[in-house]
Parts: sequence; structure tokens; C-alpha cells
Amino acid sequence: MSEKSKSLVGGISILGLAGLICKVVGVLYRIPLADYIGGEGLGIYSKVFPAYNVLLTVSSAGIPVAISRMVSHHITRQDPRNARRVFGVAAPTLALLGLVGTLLLLLGSGYLSARVGTPESRLGYIAIAPSVLLVCVMSAFRGYMQGHRRMMPTAISQLIEQVGKVAIALPLAVLGMRRGGPGMGAAGALLGTSIAEAAALCYMAVAHLRARKAFDGMVQQEIPPIPRRTIGARLAAISIPITLGACIVPIAGLIDSFMITQLMERGGMAESEALIRYGLYSGMVITLINVPTALAMAMSTNLVPDIASGVARGDTEYIARESRTGLRIASVVGFPCAAGMSLLAQPILYLCYAYSGRYTPEQLDVAASLLQVSALTIVLFTMVQATSGILQGCGKQRLPMYTLLAGVVCKVALNYVLIAIPSVNIHGAPIASLVCYTVSMVPNLYFVAKYAAGKMPWKDALLRPLAATLPMTAVVALLWKGIFTDRYLHLGRAKLLLAVAVCIGAGVIVYAVCAFAVKAVKAEDLPAKLRRKIKR
Repeated sequence: MSEKSKSLVGGISILGLAGLICKVVGVLYRIPLADYIGGEGLGIYSKVFPAYNVLLTVSSAGIPVAISRMVSHHITRQDPRNARRVFGVAAPTLALLGLVGTLLLLLGSGYLSARVGTPESRLGYIAIAPSVLLVCVMSAFRGYMQGHRRMMPTAISQLIEQVGKVAIALPLAVLGMRRGGPGMGAAGALLGTSIAEAAALCYMAVAHLRARKAFDGMVQQEIPPIPRRTIGARLAAISIPITLGACIVPIAGLIDSFMITQLMERGGMAESEALIRYGLYSGMVITLINVPTALAMAMSTNLVPDIASGVARGDTEYIARESRTGLRIASVVGFPCAAGMSLLAQPILYLCYAYSGRYTPEQLDVAASLLQVSALTIVLFTMVQATSGILQGCGKQRLPMYTLLAGVVCKVALNYVLIAIPSVNIHGAPIASLVCYTVSMVPNLYFVAKYAAGKMPWKDALLRPLAATLPMTAVVALLWKGIFTDRYLHLGRAKLLLAVAVCIGAGVIVYAVCAFAVKAVKAEDLPAKLRRKIKR
């Protein structure tokens, strides 16, 4: 494996590990949060995030990727001066966009809370509004660092965000719940999120200042400075399609927040029950499946500058090799995570949420059935993220935008049809998500083979990971269904934790052995220290 390829795997490892820790902390944060504010409060909390995510995505999704790609291009050509100029143009632009997003949330809080049918959520929109500005400015620093292939500052800032949520948001949620009920409790948690983002931004600013000396010492070739207007035009050309593509899923989430509860009510369900079921799906299920997708986000983040550096050198062999590596790692991560979480959906949900007394066994069983289906989207989402990163690095950022738009159109249409059916209700949402990511993934794979990989590595990207996943699936199913069984759901948290830990531990071991045996995972994918220990 080349040094650059090692850098790709290393960068994925750094961001992937940090992202995984963040998602686990996020789940652990959601457990007491759900206990404190209850199903109704969790539903209100979940209603706020779709609009916030849309504004955040519009403000900050595309430009950081463009910064990363353009900075990587200039650094590869030994042109750090123009890399700095890219940052100098992008950072104020992001700050302005973030300020506009914050003001829109503040001024539109009343309209949005009325539109989603939950007036109690107005304080939540106000509390989360500063985060749009804070994250936008922080994403400029992250994109610049990632263009230099420095992933550690991004990883640490992500950890600060999550730890801050636990340390600040939970106490504020408890205080809000005591003062004003579920609506105030959700607003307290969202205010804590804004404070945590401020702390992460302070760290990124300090990290940037500390790295400036090293950046300023880089070799500069005789390349003239690019006019700021030209840089701005290039940033727009790259970032606008990426932003539009990145907006598609948050907009779909916003549409879900408007339509899911209303569709269930149209099917005859009481308003309070519809809100609780939406809270179960968005607050529990989506939170859990977002844990392994952190690795997918890390892959996409690393693939953009990595592929862009190959494009800058005109090295088609390198682009093809790194693209195939990205696809293989996507499958290696996606298959076992999807299968394991689907199989253990019920014990995982009971372990996380059954002991607060706020959720009935019937509600947890509904959430478990949702998670069993939703978990299957992990492998699809992971592949969509990897292929999107490859195409964006190749300068084909419009393609993943179009394919994801097609998928979301299918998702919204299926939601509208399925959720209104009383016998289906909320269970139509994960089915629609499966269709959405399948519709997006299939053409993405075709375009990656056409523009980057040369040919689709079906054996490495599909057959080998699948062959390693099947024995793992059999072992986990045998342990839970044959030895522990559903009776462990009611024997106390300690015994259930032990059962889940044994199932997961056995699954990890079996998968690791099988993955190496069938060469789904290769020795060069491992950190250098671990490779040396294995050779001994």
C-alpha cells in the first residue's frame, strides 16, 4: 500500500474512531435525556432538528468540502499561498451564511413551531439557533485542516461537541423540565448543544493558530496568487452542487417532521400517540443507526481530498486504487453493522431505554421493529457516502446530488402512501428509507466505475465482506435466539448487558477472523504498530 493510501486509511481511522466515540456518547446522552424529558419531550426535541439541519446544511455543507478539495489541490502542487487564500475567502462567506441561518431560526421560530404542529417547540428553535453560526465558522477551520490531511483537530472538536452535550445539555434539560415541562426540557437540551458548539469552535480556532507556523513554512513554488474573485467563483462552482445534494436528506427529514405525525393522525391515531411514535423513530431508532454511520462520514471526508490530490497529479492509477479501497472499506463497515444491529435491535433498545419507567414494553417493541428494518439502511448509506466522496473528489459533485434527489422523491412518495395506512403507520418510514438509499446507491456505483475505479470491484466490495458477515450473523443469531432468548429482556439490566456484550463480542471476533480469512480486510489496512505485532 502506498504512503498516500496509508494516509487515507489512517485518516479514516482517526475520524472514524472519533466519530464512533461521538455517536456512542450521543446514544448514551439520549438515554438519560429520554428518561428526563419522556416520550413527549423527545418528540418535541426531535421536531426541532429537521429545520435546524436544513439551515445548517444550506449554510455549511458544501463550502467545507470545497475548501478541503481546493486546499488539497494547491498543497499537492506545493502552492500553500493559494491554499491560504482559499481559506481567507471561504471563512467570511461561511460566517455570513451562518449568521443568516441563525437569524432565520430566531425570527421564524413561531412559524416553524406552528407548522410542525407543536407550539411547545418554539423555545427549542430559539435555543438551537446560535449553533448554525458557530458550526459554520467551525466548518471553515475543519475544511482547511482536512485539506492539509490533518484530521486530528476535527476529531477532537467532535469529541468536545459530544462531551459538552453530556456535561451541559443534560443539566439544562433537567432544569428546564422542572421549570416548564417537556417543552422547556427539550429547549434546555438544545441550548446545551449551542454552548457545546461554542466550546468546539474555540478549540478549532486555537488549533488553527498553532498550525499556522507549520503551514507558513511549506515550500512555495513560483505560482502567482489567484484573484479572490476567481477563488470565490471556484468555491461556488464546487460547493453549490454539493450543498444542494447535502440539503436533500435534511429537507426530507423536515418534510417527515411535517407529515409523519399528521399522516398517522389521518389514519386514525391519536395526536399524542402519533407524537410519541415519531419520537421513538427519530429520537431512538435514528440515533442508534447513526452510530456506525460515523465511519461512513469519516470515509467521505477523507476520500474527497485524497481523490482530489490524485486528480491534481493526473494519476489515474492512484485514483482507481483509492476508489476501490474506499468502496471495500465501506462494505467492510456497513455489512456487519447492519446485520448485527438488526439482529440485536430488541435487546439493544431494552438495554438503553427499558429501565427508566417512561416507556412501556409495547412502545419499546414498536421501536425494536422499526430498528430491525432501519438498521439495514446502514450498509446502503455507507456505500452512498463513499461513492459520493469519490465523485466529489473527481469533480463530479452534481451526480450524487441527482441520484440522492431521486431517492428522496421515492422516499417522500412512499411515506405519503404507507404511513397513512393504519396497519402500517410509522413502520412505513424505514421501508421508504431503504428504497431511498437503494435508488441513490445503484447509479452512484455505476458512475464511480466510469469515472474513478475503472471497473467495479465486486469481489472486494461485495462478495468478500458478505462472506465474512454471514458466519457472524449465524453466531449472533444462535447466541441471542438459542441461548439467551427474549427472557433476558426482563432479568435486569446487568444480565441483559452481559448477554448483549457476549453477542457483540462473539460477533466481532468471528467477523474479524472471517474477514482476514476471505481477505475482506488486509494487513495493510491495519495501523503500523498492529501490523508489526501480527508479523511477530
